[in-house]
Amino acid sequence: MTPEAVTTAARLLADLRLGRGKDRSQLEDLPLACRPGSIEQAYRIQDEMRAMLAADGLGAAVGWKIGCTTSVMQTYLEIPHPCAGTLYRETVGHEPATLDTNAFFELGLECELAVRVGETVPARRKGYERVTIAPYVDTIMTSVEVVDHRFRDFGAVAAPSLIADDFFSFGCITGDEMAIGSVANVAALQGGFSIDGAPPEQTGRGAEILGHALVALAWLANHLLARGTSLQRGELVTLGSVVKTIYPSRPMTVQAVFDTLAPVTVHVA
Repeated sequence: MTPEAVTTAARLLADLRLGRGKDRSQLEDLPLACRPGSIEQAYRIQDEMRAMLAADGLGAAVGWKIGCTTSVMQTYLEIPHPCAGTLYRETVGHEPATLDTNAFFELGLECELAVRVGETVPARRKGYERVTIAPYVDTIMTSVEVVDHRFRDFGAVAAPSLIADDFFSFGCITGDEMAIGSVANVAALQGGFSIDGAPPEQTGRGAEILGHALVALAWLANHLLARGTSLQRGELVTLGSVVKTIYPSRPMTVQAVFDTLAPVTVHVA
């Protein structure tokens, strides 16, 4: 894939995200001339798009989202591996929040655990796993990831195109943070969505995120180090949805709840 093709794809996706261009409509896929044919090419496009979005309105990158970290989401998306995307300053907020469905192609909400990186993660010859990444985590919190479908039928689009587009990412809304050491068992945390005050219809546990939520963080640390960068002190990382994405079709109040963690309330208009 030529550098020019990478830039073309990045510009197309950035403009779509920012609401620019004559035809702001969902894509069937990226044009063949600039469509990534591999995961590596997809992350090259994502890198260029990140710089464009940061410069053109979304602000600096402040962290990462990890998608496809639970069996429910891997089955739903038919992608058997984690995928990373970027979080930006202007699209990360604290609860409560109000979202207007008219601002999205198709608004989706995901119930997630998120963590704050306490110290920059250095290179490590053996890479990271759950136990060795844990000392670099400062806090944990409930998060509602906000996603948007910029492709008309994501089931017909290969994983590289989805990754190039930040893997559905729009942003996230977080709850109050707790010291991770105060949570007795992250894997046992159980969460789900309450809609208009009703009990959650589906719930999932932290253990469903690759066996333990911090396994997902270790995957991201290794992924970034392999690409010549690293997790930085203060970055926010959303670790994956424990239940299937919901798509609000009417005004409602959605609350993400996880046992002892503070909830996140989102009003959908």
